[in-house]
Amino acid sequence: MIRSRLKGVLEECFDRGVAEGAWSAAGAGRFALELPKREGQGDYATNMALVLAGIEKANPRELAARIAAMLETGSDLVDRVEVAGPGFVNIFIRPGVWREVVPQIIARGRDFGRSTVGGGRKVMVEFVSANPTGPLSIGHGRQAILGDAIARLLAVTGHDVFREYYYNDAGRQMRVLGESTRARYLELLGLPNQFPEDGYQGDYILDIARSLMNEVGDSLKDHTDVTPFKEKAERHIFADISATLERMGIAFDNYFNEHSLYEDGKIDEVVAELRAKGYVYEKDGAVWFRTTEFGHEKDRVIIKNTGEPTYRLPDIAYHREKFRRNFDWLVNIFGSDHIATVPDVLAGVRALGYDDSKVTVVLHQFVTLTRDGRQVKMSTRKATFVTVDELMNEVGVDVVRFFFMMRKADSQLEFDLDLATKESQENPVYYVQYAHARLCSILAQAREKGVERADCASVDLSLLVQPEELLLFKTMSAFPAMIETAALELAPHKVIFYLMELAGQFHSYYNKHKVITEDLALSRARLCLVDALLVVLGNGLAFVGLTAPEKM
Repeated sequence: MIRSRLKGVLEECFDRGVAEGAWSAAGAGRFALELPKREGQGDYATNMALVLAGIEKANPRELAARIAAMLETGSDLVDRVEVAGPGFVNIFIRPGVWREVVPQIIARGRDFGRSTVGGGRKVMVEFVSANPTGPLSIGHGRQAILGDAIARLLAVTGHDVFREYYYNDAGRQMRVLGESTRARYLELLGLPNQFPEDGYQGDYILDIARSLMNEVGDSLKDHTDVTPFKEKAERHIFADISATLERMGIAFDNYFNEHSLYEDGKIDEVVAELRAKGYVYEKDGAVWFRTTEFGHEKDRVIIKNTGEPTYRLPDIAYHREKFRRNFDWLVNIFGSDHIATVPDVLAGVRALGYDDSKVTVVLHQFVTLTRDGRQVKMSTRKATFVTVDELMNEVGVDVVRFFFMMRKADSQLEFDLDLATKESQENPVYYVQYAHARLCSILAQAREKGVERADCASVDLSLLVQPEELLLFKTMSAFPAMIETAALELAPHKVIFYLMELAGQFHSYYNKHKVITEDLALSRARLCLVDALLVVLGNGLAFVGLTAPEKM
């Protein structure tokens, strides 16, 4: 909004300076317009003078003074300009300009904050991709919500988003799942059994075995092939995962079956292609990938001496299939335990001739639950981990989503259960959602008191002169740029930070100023501010998959 308009004014000043011979055109597009880091340094600041001084070998403060003079006389946006430090230009916007954002926000409504910056760019977001060997843990839950929020933000900024879950239904872990289920099945029948040393211990395995026994009785008691046990467990667990995802409001466009890479010969094709390019060799009965050719310290095994592929090989094959589907950008959301394998997969992508710069990997850190300042387990029923369902049962879906987005992905997340269950403004989720509910309450009070609202395009907004009102205008005007940044940087935590800041500013304003007063004109102006705040808070919550309650 105002920032983009001011950027245009700044570019006009640059072009004017070129025309007047004050500097060359070499600095075009190299200067920035940013929000100052400290209060009192203007509404925006530009480093144009510093950039030009480096190019032209000129005095930056002298150039800054010339730019300041151009800005003060060349735009009705600018109130005043100051030269600071070595040559920064601090720009102060006229208060009346900030008020103009209110009718613009209301006019755009649910579209405020949406943009076309993505230009229809085709983006695949792969996330969750949990093995169907157990319910979703809280670690998977964080990944699910990060991926979903990123996909939502990319969609609202004009990207063509495709969501995919890589369905890991092949390999050793699935065989162990089948063996674990078979052992529990025999145990329920009262027959001798040997539980695998590294088997899945959770009670959910016993539930699956009991369900299988109820279906087929003892007809599988002599089956040494674990396939029917594996298939039963896989169906049961994936139904559980799907129900959890649906409960969180998460849907996928496609589930890619890892097993298809084997059935369709894709794994063999990749090995053959890497071999033909000289990137594969055999040693000690295993097949090795020359990752040292791509700057790595050592080569990696892609097929063990048992003939079983390591997880790197199907991941490389899967990424080849992604590229073959002609996406412009591939976004992968992984847990931090993937940090060592990501470079190997990207090396495989490069070895196969694809542009690995089109792949962006977001690695998220782990989640710990605390109560009374101590780490806790909420249940042992689902084995050694806490499930997302258990967490949602205790604190609710919105709280889980909000808390999982409240930190940068690469920061470890401590989930404070005491804080999450509080219905007070100490709880950041309550704090933000209560701001929205409070705004709705103000409008309801206005109706009860017979205060008729007018078209905000014709209301006298010049009555909104309080410092708190000016601050709200400025923060609301920054919303579209913030959404674009959060989307392009794959950083939904920026939206959460913004919502908390805006909610805090509104609560402070509300505690200091009455919206509905004896002054009808002032009341109408402030109701327009309420309308605009409702739009911004509502859109901000919706854009990352959170609800905006009207009552609390």
